Amino acid sequence: MATKHHIYLVPGFFGFANLGELLYFGHVRDYFVAEMARRGVEVEVVQVLSHPTGSIRTRAADLFRAIEASGARDDDGPIHLIGHSTGGLDARLFVSPSASLGEGIDTEPFARRVRTVVTVSTPHAGTPLASFFLGLFGQKLLQLLSLFTVYVLRFGRLPLTVAFRLGSLLTRWDEQLGFRPTILDQLFEQLLGDFSVERREELVRFLGDVGNDASLVPQLTPEGIDLFNAGTQDRPGVRYGSVITQARPPSFRARLSAGLDPYAQLTHTVYSFLYGRAQNMPLTAIPLHTPAQMAALVEAYGAMPGPQACDGIVPTRSQVYGRVLAAVRADHLDAIGHFDQPAHRPPHVDWLISGSGFRRLQFERLWSTVVDFVLLET
Repeated sequence: MATKHHIYLVPGFFGFANLGELLYFGHVRDYFVAEMARRGVEVEVVQVLSHPTGSIRTRAADLFRAIEASGARDDDGPIHLIGHSTGGLDARLFVSPSASLGEGIDTEPFARRVRTVVTVSTPHAGTPLASFFLGLFGQKLLQLLSLFTVYVLRFGRLPLTVAFRLGSLLTRWDEQLGFRPTILDQLFEQLLGDFSVERREELVRFLGDVGNDASLVPQLTPEGIDLFNAGTQDRPGVRYGSVITQARPPSFRARLSAGLDPYAQLTHTVYSFLYGRAQNMPLTAIPLHTPAQMAALVEAYGAMPGPQACDGIVPTRSQVYGRVLAAVRADHLDAIGHFDQPAHRPPHVDWLISGSGFRRLQFERLWSTVVDFVLLET
């Protein structure tokens, strides 16, 4: 009887796993199912439902419940964890021999079956963007960007009136001492009003979770993640691999590459705003890399990424952990299929327009490498 592999896709920061027809990992799941079938491998692929901004411990417990409710209970097949962004930290904590996820949660029967942990654009050394989200403006912007993501994936793009107001606000924020938080509230209500009554209720619950429990945010600062790393151990026998993303810095040339579409220009402003805060990584927080990791980065990018290199959300050097499986020029969401390629079926939809140029060909090459890594010992 063929061995059945169990793959769990763990979403990242404020990442919904499934809101109606909106799938965070939709393209990744489809690729995995098709590629495993092509290789004659029996597989179960599960998209984990995680608290959007709960603590890493809370989210690792969500991962446990997803595994417990899946087909992994019924056999002893190998388990593979693939985490995007913060989801990679959830996976690392889940398999850590020292992990304690709460009363009544015994991870060991499943954790000892884990063969691979793959992290994609994960802040293993933290991200300075988290420090920004701790402020009042950052907290309100976090909720708005959560709704922004869902809206674009549902309708394809923001209303231009919202995009113009948000773009104008972010462009002027550094000098705008008289900023009023109600502006973000108004934009939030305008976007929410375009959904059906049923969907609004679902979104209000989801976004309420973002507002009511943001324990994750301070944990993702470079200082917070330092404590996480001190208490989290790698599990012997588990192979750790990472996918690294580095996006083009905001510039006049990058803005031109976004095209003449006003929507693309304004959403590029959102990217520029986030990039400016993600690139301020303290030099003391940049981790040391092994010679093999450094060689992989140099081969991919032509030179070692500098301390300011990032994907718009997470510093590039912060993402390195274990074996570097792929290092690509992409923004934070490109690697999981959220880039601009509407002609593909199902379409790829971009909301963080960075001008990275990442497309389906690169997406398939990247995930083929991940599949190779997952199946390395089979």
